[in-house]
Amino acid sequence: MENYRKYLDPRTLAKLQGLELRARSIVEGYVTGAHKSPYHGFSVEFAEHREYVPGDDLRYVDWKAFGKTDRIYLKQYEEETNLVAYLLLDVSESMTYKSDDAAMSKLDYARCIAAALTYMVLQQQDGVGLTTFDREVRAMVRPSSHPTHLKQMLHVMEASASAAKTSLGPIFHDLAERFKKRGVVIILSDLFDDVNSLLAGLKHFRHRRHEVILFHILDPAELDFPFRNMTLFKGLEALPELLVDPPGLRQAYLAEFEAFLKSVRQGCHARNIDYLQLRTDQPLDIALSRFLAARMNRVK
Repeated sequence: MENYRKYLDPRTLAKLQGLELRARSIVEGYVTGAHKSPYHGFSVEFAEHREYVPGDDLRYVDWKAFGKTDRIYLKQYEEETNLVAYLLLDVSESMTYKSDDAAMSKLDYARCIAAALTYMVLQQQDGVGLTTFDREVRAMVRPSSHPTHLKQMLHVMEASASAAKTSLGPIFHDLAERFKKRGVVIILSDLFDDVNSLLAGLKHFRHRRHEVILFHILDPAELDFPFRNMTLFKGLEALPELLVDPPGLRQAYLAEFEAFLKSVRQGCHARNIDYLQLRTDQPLDIALSRFLAARMNRVK
């Protein structure tokens, strides 16, 4: 089994059976998927070429390009569907953090969620794309609803990692202008950046009439601060190391962190953005299925 398939947990996929990612408002598109649309009809547009990967459908090979280059390329088409999901995956250095009580890093947890959502959206014949970022866009996969798109998405997730800081506000402003077709923007991040800049970027998505779902990925140690003995904290994203006495710092840390979380939650609520906080020691299949089930009930 390919290494990237570790992000597709069968238990999570089983819990998602029968669930759909639905748009709360009428979105642009056609009638391929399961969503209301302001349009009627169907169209398929040629988007770009990509190199052949073993297992790809040979029906999409561009034999003219093969004759000219002696290399196998596939034609990729952009299907106009009722829903386009734009997955935004934060791959900055802080996302690589993993405490002793967590089964995986924040980045791996986010990858698992992104993989499950990709699988689900493609199953319902809707389009999904992926952007990985830190302080700049690192990779961008155009939205598609073709079943073979899953493999490309998983490959990009697997390759994503960074030692850089994140810069959420400028990235969101940039992407809000790039995403021309209205859809559902799904953000997976620990949000460790300036809150005002973050919220301004989120507001730009809403101004462009995208729906926004924010998965706030946090390690249990970041939420609970369980450290007891003198500890040397390693700085991430260009921050210095710091030797501290945790008991003397814990109360102030928890108060500051809760203020940060409150600002994010209230900012999302004010902008009509779905916000879900996820701990990496929490079974993601339960959290994700509950969230999607509740969302389906709200938009029926």
